[in-house]
Amino acid sequence: MINQTARQIIFFALLIFCLTPYIDPPLALLMGFLVAQTIGHPYLHLNSKTIALLLKISVVGLGFGMNLHHAIDAGREGLLFTVFTISITLLFGWLLGKGFKTDPKTSFLISSGTAICGGSAIAAMSPLVKADEKQISVAIGIIFILNSVALLLFPFIGHWLNMTQHQFGLWSAIAIHDTSSVVGAAAKYGQEALQIATTVKLERALWIIPLSLITVAFLKEKNKKIKIPYFIGYFIVAMCISTYLPEYKDIYTTIGIGARKGMTITLFLIGAGLPLKTIKSVGVKPLFQGVLLWLLISVISIVSILMTE
Repeated sequence: MINQTARQIIFFALLIFCLTPYIDPPLALLMGFLVAQTIGHPYLHLNSKTIALLLKISVVGLGFGMNLHHAIDAGREGLLFTVFTISITLLFGWLLGKGFKTDPKTSFLISSGTAICGGSAIAAMSPLVKADEKQISVAIGIIFILNSVALLLFPFIGHWLNMTQHQFGLWSAIAIHDTSSVVGAAAKYGQEALQIATTVKLERALWIIPLSLITVAFLKEKNKKIKIPYFIGYFIVAMCISTYLPEYKDIYTTIGIGARKGMTITLFLIGAGLPLKTIKSVGVKPLFQGVLLWLLISVISIVSILMTE
């Protein structure tokens, strides 16, 4: 059996390998998943916080390669889709939860994660509904599994349907749960897709705030702290700097490259934190609910985009 020192050496070697041009986000995720099933993550207890921090830094870094005016146009166009898909996802999530007789709190967390921004939404909603560790783990486990599938599958579907960069960016922002997987899939598809997907997804993430307020009001809970994704503000600042100080374009390009590599490492860590026991612990009914809800939003959004574009 491999000892701890050897595991650490292999793990860091693969992390460094993720920084090379040979590894793209989907491959990094798959490589991390293989690590989880073989040698295991030697620093699993630090994984969640590391992913959250690295994701925020990488997203802000991506902002330096984007134009504010283009982002506003993309965000304005994606607003109606955002409102519509969030509403319909929460509604169908509630109906599926009733139909499958899923634990209500688990069902709500799955629906919130699918509707808005995956793990971040689950983390924000969990304390509001007083979810326990198992309910949170099941919801996050489902989101991580479906994120992994989407990251590998969506670029293939996009090319198969001859989707434009614009169409794919919008679709991935709506139908893929976590920001990390949205950025990974869109970066694989192209630079324009990346800009649109990142902007629309972060705009979508802001809906954590009204959903949190509605949840608190519905449950009549007072003195509950609502987690606001402040890093989105830094992302906007980065876009402003990139737009209004174009003379430093070479610096922004370097930052952008670093941000994309940071996102690749993030996806490797996500895969490394997804052992089979986590997948097995999810349970059949919540998994079916998560899959059906994801398929529903994926199909509705892609049909709407292809019909209106």
